[in-house]
Amino acid sequence: MRKKPGPSPLEVFEVCDEDNKGCLSRDDFKVAGVLLFGYKPSKVYYLKIFNYTTETRQIFTAFDVQSRGFLTFEDFKKTFNSVSPKLSKRIVPEAFRQVDQDSNGRISFKDFESAMKYGQDEGSPLYFA
Repeated sequence: MRKKPGPSPLEVFEVCDEDNKGCLSRDDFKVAGVLLFGYKPSKVYYLKIFNYTTETRQIFTAFDVQSRGFLTFEDFKKTFNSVSPKLSKRIVPEAFRQVDQDSNGRISFKDFESAMKYGQDEGSPLYFA
């Protein structure tokens, strides 16, 4: 007899995001872990994920100076110009296109986080530990 599949990550997120903020608190995240995995992962595992996401959010917030929840090309260009003023003018538009995964002209936190994680999974040819 086949085992019934558990809830999808999206279903778990929707259940745990009780106040519909679009994000999970630390405690909500712990409950989501139990619902997804069927056991409570270690504190070290949670801290690693939570700290990475918090740092990424802080960086994104620093770029999102107008607090809109997304980055426009102008936001992106200003940030690059302040960090690396001698960068080739062709690189910034190309980088923006690469990070803007859904090509809507905006970089959401999801797009930004994905770009920040690029090369960090063990299957990636750019993996670094």
